[in-house]
Amino acid sequence: MQNKTSANIDKTVIFCCNGRMITYIGLGSNMGDRAKNINDAVAMLGSAEDVSVSNLSSFYETEPVGYTDQGPFINAAAEVNTTLTPRELLAKCMRIEADLGRVRTVRWGPRTIDLDILLYADLVIDEPDLKVPHPLMHEREFVLAPLAEIAPDVLHPVLEKTIKELLDSLRSGKGK
Repeated sequence: MQNKTSANIDKTVIFCCNGRMITYIGLGSNMGDRAKNINDAVAMLGSAEDVSVSNLSSFYETEPVGYTDQGPFINAAAEVNTTLTPRELLAKCMRIEADLGRVRTVRWGPRTIDLDILLYADLVIDEPDLKVPHPLMHEREFVLAPLAEIAPDVLHPVLEKTIKELLDSLRSGKGK
């Protein structure tokens, strides 16, 4: 799906059908009906002309990371094809979170829904409010396991390892 031979070569942006970009979104919920929250977010994400969800992982129940005084999460990953720019996609994800009742009070705290852009084609973006690839994804099994289910051979554009390699490395204790 994605070919990349060297970090020194100009990046090739990965397109899908009709000029759409292949992106990956991480989803998580630990409040209310967690599975329904994720299903609702996926439906809302794919309801517009400019975004289509082409693949969705299984749901994974995981313990919280960071702020641990909260209930378990359900996590998933979605492959999304979009004509939106990364910033437009981020705005759409944040609107979905707000529409589903997310209130940001505690960092890494409880949430009805969380949508994170994990990868946007093979772009690298480092802005104060938008970082792609997600800067901690390679340290989080709850991100890598569902992503590896739907995109095991996709290459992390900074670490130059596949998602499966990152997951295997994390699980063997060499991923940090």
